[in-house]
Amino acid sequence: MSKTLVVYFSRTGNTKEVAETIHEEVGRDGTIAPIDKTGPVELYDLMFVGFPVHSHSVPFPVETFIKSLPKGKPIALFSTHGAFSHHPIAREALEYAAVLAGHCRLLGTFHCRGRLSLQAMETLAKSPEHREWAEMAPSAASHPDSHDLAEAALFARHMKARSAEKSPAGRD
Repeated sequence: MSKTLVVYFSRTGNTKEVAETIHEEVGRDGTIAPIDKTGPVELYDLMFVGFPVHSHSVPFPVETFIKSLPKGKPIALFSTHGAFSHHPIAREALEYAAVLAGHCRLLGTFHCRGRLSLQAMETLAKSPEHREWAEMAPSAASHPDSHDLAEAALFARHMKARSAEKSPAGRD
């Protein structure tokens, strides 16, 4: 039986909620932990790494964590954000996280909307480079919703199945 770690960084609870859904889906062999309380990652056969998008990017603690992962470690990335799902802002941080995880075996990515704190929305609204995001953010107030969480569960099942497949030669 393979062991799975669901690790997350969350400030408003959105990413934690998605992480808990993923953890429920991976079953008894799964462990869930905030990013600063993970322990040795070598014990796990699959890792889900989740984070909220901050300023169009990956929060520093998550960036540091991803860079520290062992070469070839099978991982799946997930994020929450306040942008419209189809908007490039929704993908930028995940794409950057994928680059950071280039030394790992990246199985897939998932993202969904999440509510922003009032403080974050006020800060974004004052910053010209974040104005577009600030205009999208209020419509994310009801997320993650039941549809987002159902999609996260489907993602977890798919990543679990992919992790059991043999990787192509030279990938690990």
